[in-house]
Amino acid sequence: MTPPLPSHYEVLGVSVTATAQDIKAAYRRAARTHHPDHGGDPAEFRRVTLAYEVLSDPKRREAYDRSYFSTSPQREPAGTQWSPGPGGTDDGGAHPPSSARPGGAAPGFDASGFARRGPGSGRQQRNLAGEPAVYEPPFAGGAVPLIPAQLAARREHGEPRRRGIFGAAARIQREQRTAALIQRHILTEIPSARLLNGLHSPAGGAYVAHVVLAGYRLAIVDSMLVPVGNYAWDGNQLLQGSHGAAPPLLEGQVRLFQEVFPELNVQGFILAQTPDSSLHQPVIDVHRSVTSGIEPLNGSKFVRELKFFLASGPQPNVVYVPALARLLTGLH
Repeated sequence: MTPPLPSHYEVLGVSVTATAQDIKAAYRRAARTHHPDHGGDPAEFRRVTLAYEVLSDPKRREAYDRSYFSTSPQREPAGTQWSPGPGGTDDGGAHPPSSARPGGAAPGFDASGFARRGPGSGRQQRNLAGEPAVYEPPFAGGAVPLIPAQLAARREHGEPRRRGIFGAAARIQREQRTAALIQRHILTEIPSARLLNGLHSPAGGAYVAHVVLAGYRLAIVDSMLVPVGNYAWDGNQLLQGSHGAAPPLLEGQVRLFQEVFPELNVQGFILAQTPDSSLHQPVIDVHRSVTSGIEPLNGSKFVRELKFFLASGPQPNVVYVPALARLLTGLH
């Protein structure tokens, strides 16, 4: 698989929290290093100037951040010739772009994140999901990380969006309950898991309630509220007698995030809540004919399936810093 192109932040060697002054200083250093008049590569210099043009403009930087760095690719257009940087100056040393990529299972581990055992060592396997978090790439001296280590170490980021009037209180309460459930049952058991609440959709203004990143897996999470009772899931609605409740339309968001984060395995989860605090409500039966759609899950099944999805991926104890940094720029 072709390695991803470096982001504008990586080209300039600054973090996603960099100030305008940090960006200007980094551009000057990088321009001096890569300027063709000083023996630099014209293509690399163009990347530096493009990165500066985007990140030095507040509106363009905001749009770039909200796209999760999927716009303005760091690619040299065919036939492009070198031209002076912003302002026609030749001033302006970037750190080498990060080439960190998930390479599948780490040596000594299988694709599910379990440690391999040699002959005579028995059949016991340990799941890495419960191991202390490992950062990829590691935080080390010399290079400026995309996000500070202290920020990467935080288990939860963001909060439910408080905009809007109609239904806002109910939505915020529902999202707070969802976040609390993930905190209690996922973050405490998978040290690498990072919960982000209230993001912009890669497609623009749409709202994404929660995402959970662990290893190279990303869960997109939304929720719905229904009365206590027994329901049947037909692939489109939760049915209770003649009444139906449609879940949030999450498939489109899953596709968008998968396109923006091709290095991750993206899956959607819908938590069905009731006014009852029991994790076993509502009771949901699935029609045998259902073969598609994201099934709404009660709290018990939601926790079980989300935990399995995150813990069974390759290297589930990894905090993949480039993906976390990009997600952080998408917070409301």
